[in-house]
Amino acid sequence: MAKVEVQLSAEMRALVSEIRTMASDAASFVGLQRGIVEAIAGRLAYYNWTGFYMLDPEDSGMLVLGEFVGEPTPHVRIPVTEGICGAAVALGKTMVVDDVNADPRYLSCSIKTQSEIVVPIYVGGRAVGEIDVDSHALGAFSEVDRLFLEEVAGMVGEYLAAQGFYEKRTSEAKAPGPLENLRHG
Repeated sequence: MAKVEVQLSAEMRALVSEIRTMASDAASFVGLQRGIVEAIAGRLAYYNWTGFYMLDPEDSGMLVLGEFVGEPTPHVRIPVTEGICGAAVALGKTMVVDDVNADPRYLSCSIKTQSEIVVPIYVGGRAVGEIDVDSHALGAFSEVDRLFLEEVAGMVGEYLAAQGFYEKRTSEAKAPGPLENLRHG
């Protein structure tokens, strides 16, 4: 069977270029997160909720909500043992769920959400967070979306590594700032 080459859409290629520039110019991780979620949500209409969850630097078993665009979520902290978000980090792999209502791991955030994709962010070969995207359409995310978001997650991981975030823990280890970017809502 012939291998099928999957190509990013022109919009996604433009976003990758824009995000690469953001990552090279970002003054802070929170600013980079904000720029990424705003750029993606503004250009990909079926990405109805786009956000970051990062491992808590004080508790590696807990994901903490970062910057996002979309309706507020009650899930500002998610144990890595729960939900699709937890599974993506715990298993270290991209999770694509075509119908969240058929997946018992799904932690309901909005009755409008029908599908979800969660892509881990790696630093030093370890999943340290993720990009989470929800859609109001069933089966919204394709192989193209997976490739696009994995490219973006790779750039975020490179930024974090260059800044010294999530290095092997020492008493002086840097984390992506205090958890000032939590959203309560």
